[in-house]
Order: sequence, then structure tokens, then C-alpha cells
Amino acid sequence: DRDKKRIYILSFSWSFQIVFIGLLGLLLGSTSADTNISVDNDNNSQGGTQRVSINNDHNVANVDNDNGWDGSWNSIWDFNNGFVATRIFAKKTCIVHKINKNVVPSIQDFERLSKNKPNVHTGPSPKSQRYMIDPQNIKDLAQFGTPIETMCKGLPTYKAQEVQGQSFLFFSGPCFSANILLIFDISYCGETIA
Repeated sequence: DRDKKRIYILSFSWSFQIVFIGLLGLLLGSTSADTNISVDNDNNSQGGTQRVSINNDHNVANVDNDNGWDGSWNSIWDFNNGFVATRIFAKKTCIVHKINKNVVPSIQDFERLSKNKPNVHTGPSPKSQRYMIDPQNIKDLAQFGTPIETMCKGLPTYKAQEVQGQSFLFFSGPCFSANILLIFDISYCGETIA
């Protein structure tokens, strides 16, 4: 009898541990699933498909625009370091600039707005930002954080400065435009993308 009780207690102990670990896994799995999202949006004005992946643990958003070779680009928004990098596939180039917190939504709003999928025909006009690209190639990518360094490593990378007001109206050089989920439109201008 004593051995049977000992076996029963051991099997109950193992059963309890298995159930406890299973419940703990469910609890942790549901909380970590909420920190990372992925949204597909085929309703952008440039055609193709945009995918947004947000990692709230690292405060990084990744926007991937797939529209054939000439119109495809990838953009990393590193909210911790305050920088954005856009890789233009056809130009084999990266452009880095600071996040303008007066125009760009927070990562939490970015997530909410990307899930809403605004309509190009009925939604409000996106906010616009214009950037002039400095033609000097950046050598030290580590200053922009690991996500941007990883994406732009091995590519010519240029820093861009936001241009506001009338000074941009007289620029007649080449520009590349990236519309981010109809939330805002970014234009990068300069000879490096010609």
C-alpha cells in the first residue's frame, strides 16, 4: 500500500507539473503574440502589396512594398534610435533619416493605423515629407542601430535631411516616392537615386 501511495503521489506531481507548464506556455504565448503584428495591405496607391511587421519588444516597424523591381522598397522604422532607413531595390541604395515625431505616428499608432487599411479613394490625403539626400556615402552604419545597419550593410547608404516650405518647390532633380499605407508619403530627392 505504501508503494502504491508513493506512485500515486509521484504521478499526481508529474501531472500537476505538466498542466502547470502547459498553462504557463499558453499565458506567455498569448502575451508575446500581442507584441508582434504583421499586416498585409494591397490597397496602396502605388500598386503592389505592402506588409507591415511591428516588433513592440524592440520598437521597430518593418514596411515592405512589393511592386516589381522598379517600385519595390523596404523600410525599417527604429523608434528606439529615432531613425528610418529605406532600401530602394532598383537603385541598390539605402537612405537614412531621422524620424520626424511631429508627422510620424508613434509605433502604437503606426500599428493601429496599419490595421485600419485606409482607402485611397475615400480616405484623407496622406501627410507628406520631402527629403534631400546628401551625396556623401555613410561609412559608419552602427550609429543608426542594429536593424538599420543589418539592412543597409554592403549597400551605398546616404543620409537625408527633411526639407520644409518653399525651398523644395524649385528642385527639379530625380525623386523617389514611398507611400506608407496611405498614412504618409515620403519623397527622397537627389542625384544619388538618378
